[in-house]
Amino acid sequence: MDNFQIETAQNVSIQQNVAGIGERILAYLIDLLILIAYFVLTIFILASFGIDSNSTASVAIFFMIISIPAFLYFLFLEAFWNGRTFGKAALNLRVVKIDGSKPGFGSYFVRWIMRTIDISLTSGGIAVFTILLNGKGQRLGDIAAGTTVINENKKVSLSQTLLKDIPVDYVPKYPQVTVFSDADIQKIKTIYNQSRFSGKHNVIVKLSDKLATTMQITPDEKPLQFVDRVLKDYNYYTQL
Repeated sequence: MDNFQIETAQNVSIQQNVAGIGERILAYLIDLLILIAYFVLTIFILASFGIDSNSTASVAIFFMIISIPAFLYFLFLEAFWNGRTFGKAALNLRVVKIDGSKPGFGSYFVRWIMRTIDISLTSGGIAVFTILLNGKGQRLGDIAAGTTVINENKKVSLSQTLLKDIPVDYVPKYPQVTVFSDADIQKIKTIYNQSRFSGKHNVIVKLSDKLATTMQITPDEKPLQFVDRVLKDYNYYTQL
């Protein structure tokens, strides 16, 4: 599955990890066991009070007490517990918007409504197929609501943040890097890392030229080394 990027208030981009299909299924099974336990316990408690099966009102009240909380279980827990159910909380999973922000009630409601198609009517078949095909941890309800489910257990590496690892005795070369903002540097680092990974040297050359023009300097390093130096120098000067 793919990861997706979250931009924080400090202009730091973090790659969040979407929950795996196995984790999603296990969280659902935990929730299902909780609902079964609720049904059994509620029936036992109500039966001890002696429900009159010949009374329509008694049967209706019995049905409401049993069904309504279970019916609204996923909607209310996710909406009022920051995107979690008991099953998701047990595995440290959470529903978020695809950009990493917190969903509104409307998004949770759309996910909940779509559960009928995704899970209830197809025993989860459509949900599993869609999640595997989509690659962003989204079942149909998530696609409609613009949400996904992330795993908060997985850590984010230094390379996925604004920070650049520099040695203690590092000597900076370009004080002109301070013309850039945190947001600028994050974009530069993202382009740089992606271009290195995909072998797009021409992109790094263009990036190097753009940086040199903005900083009004003529670098003596090759484009790859120059961009890396800019990232390190920026971290040096901004962390002082």
